[in-house]
Amino acid sequence: MSIFSRFAQSSALLAAGTLLLTGCLAGENATPEASVSASAADTTITVDYATYNPLSLIIKEKGWLETALQDEGKTVEWVQSAGSNKANEALRSGVLDVGSTAGSAALLARSNGSPIQVIDLYSQPEWAALVTTPDSGITSVADLAGKSVAVTKGTDPYFFLLQALEENNVSPQDVTIEQLQHADGRTALTKGSVDAWSGLDPIMAGTEIEDGNILFYRNVDFNTYGFLNATEDFIASDPESAQTIVDTYEYAREWALANEDEAIQILADESGVTLETARTVWERTNLDIDNVPGEAQRTVLTRVGPYLVESGDVATQADVDSALGSLIHDSFATQADPAHISALVSE
Repeated sequence: MSIFSRFAQSSALLAAGTLLLTGCLAGENATPEASVSASAADTTITVDYATYNPLSLIIKEKGWLETALQDEGKTVEWVQSAGSNKANEALRSGVLDVGSTAGSAALLARSNGSPIQVIDLYSQPEWAALVTTPDSGITSVADLAGKSVAVTKGTDPYFFLLQALEENNVSPQDVTIEQLQHADGRTALTKGSVDAWSGLDPIMAGTEIEDGNILFYRNVDFNTYGFLNATEDFIASDPESAQTIVDTYEYAREWALANEDEAIQILADESGVTLETARTVWERTNLDIDNVPGEAQRTVLTRVGPYLVESGDVATQADVDSALGSLIHDSFATQADPAHISALVSE
């Protein structure tokens, strides 16, 4: 039996309860009714914002999307995603038309039948790492055997943890996995309720700078890209608005790269973190990338795919392979036109 098969047995109850989790970040519990599809509203487009997606914070603060969609007779409803798992829940239920996740989380959702596709890439971040307190005695992944680790299932930090354990020959069965939303993971670590945390920026940078906690294991190759996802229903029913959203993201990318100091200040203000913390997050976030999803992302996700199956999060490798073949919808990103938005907004 593989280490991940044994881990699947020990975490079955956690997996069954994932959709019932609630978090503690502002707005996470204020979820609109899931019984009504967001796409059913003819004039309202429902889009998420998330602290792990700096471009979403800039777009929301600047009001660019409202201006652009108003030109098409549409309005915007913003919903906060406290983690990729929450964005996936909202996309699957129809609460969101467009939501931001890690690439691994998008693959997980698609593999389990969620009708989403990636329409743009918002970043290539190093947003996940393993964190502990200075006095824990933990200095390497090998030291996690017999210890407790907080993590949010269905997110990049979760798959980061699984990859790190395998690379260092530690069985997940020998680690106590504490299923907590990202912010609660930080709290548990700081209070000593767990020995380590597989963290996510900007919360991770916050505990590093403000609490003095230590990133004891980093590996940028275990982080997947930032995916901007849309439901298939939204893509089919309102491609004009989908294109406008992608255009706005690409305008925001150009603006952020040209106005770094203001962008970092917005990240700090909208995330509720210090300017120093925001600057650390910014340094770990690569926005200067090709926004069109394609082979580079498939390659990364191909490596992650087997972990989804062996951990019990996806039934079969065939489900993963099917998802990999249908996850990407690149036409909007390929045709992205930041000048379209520039002509509508005034600085």
